Amino acid sequence: MSLHSDELPIALPKSSEAPCLSLYQPTHRHHPDNQQDPIRFKNLVKTLEQSLRQQYPTREIRPLLQPFNALASDRDFWNHTQDGLAVLCAPDLFRIYKLQRAVPELAIVADSFHIKPLLRIVQSADRYQILGLSRGGIRLFEGNRDAVDEIDLAPDVPRTISEALGDELTEPHQTVRSLGGGAGSGVMRHGHGGKSDEVAVDLERFFRAVDASILAHHSRPSALPLVLAALPEYHGSFRKISRNPFLMPDGLKIDPDSVSTDALRTLAWGVIGPAYQQRLTRLVEEFEQSKPRGLVGDHLGQIAFDAVSGRVGTLLVEADRQIPGRLDSTNGRIEFGDIDHPQVDDLIDDLAELVLNKKGQVVVVPAERMPTATGAAAIYRY
Repeated sequence: MSLHSDELPIALPKSSEAPCLSLYQPTHRHHPDNQQDPIRFKNLVKTLEQSLRQQYPTREIRPLLQPFNALASDRDFWNHTQDGLAVLCAPDLFRIYKLQRAVPELAIVADSFHIKPLLRIVQSADRYQILGLSRGGIRLFEGNRDAVDEIDLAPDVPRTISEALGDELTEPHQTVRSLGGGAGSGVMRHGHGGKSDEVAVDLERFFRAVDASILAHHSRPSALPLVLAALPEYHGSFRKISRNPFLMPDGLKIDPDSVSTDALRTLAWGVIGPAYQQRLTRLVEEFEQSKPRGLVGDHLGQIAFDAVSGRVGTLLVEADRQIPGRLDSTNGRIEFGDIDHPQVDDLIDDLAELVLNKKGQVVVVPAERMPTATGAAAIYRY
């Protein structure tokens, strides 16, 4: 069994072995609200255990629940949660995801993972990253309409101009401190002697190194829009050299260290929000425009059958909608059932997984924006 504690997943996990245990719960960032989170977690683990006992012997249940019990006792973990929690477990895997969005409580045992709550976050159109840039260094944030958090930079991403240029940095340069350290943070002191041209060249080389490494290690793997937050004088020079296709044309002309993360979220949503609404509108319009050509579907059974053949190019699924049942991924046959049974999952969730496996895209849509009443809307490739 592999144990991972991850930020938001880039690729949704799969397991080759059943049973697959999926646990979701809302969590809290601060005391005293977070005091009840471990208790709620233990109750959800009991629900998993009760479901497992319907079909599996104790000797197989105990090793599956052991990492859950260890996590329940990890005080440091529960003191550093975000807004939601997802835990996925199988005989060969155990993964923990801290989420920036609350999720409904859910504990399901099935022959595949319940992924729709993660899909809603991973593939949501409102996710983005913010590059906080100054002469002294960089910070990277990731968020959505509800929250923004600073994330760890990949090891190969230079944090400061000194890291980026090393011995090639024009002398004399002295970095006072990297970003994020209080008064004087992100400030670069320069020596005297007519070095302004060399300093400008260094800054451009630093920006090139940052642009290339952010693209390679963060933007391209996540495919998230990138909002630049920097002083006005840095926007032009950075955009001139940038080769990042995910960089938004509008940015935040501020010192990224001068505002709180919540203020940063508010400002960034002013850039991202219109694009988010436009994407949802385009998807719904595409569904309606494809109707006359017979290239849409809203019946779950038909969508399942068409998904098996790879006909579904885009699947819109309704957020927070559950339809208990099973889907046979070999022939598209569906049957309804009881969500508490250890071999029953959510049909909408299974549909989403099937479409993803066939290289289609899945977008989780708020109920009020769905173009159908069935919980799913398919746009066909042919």
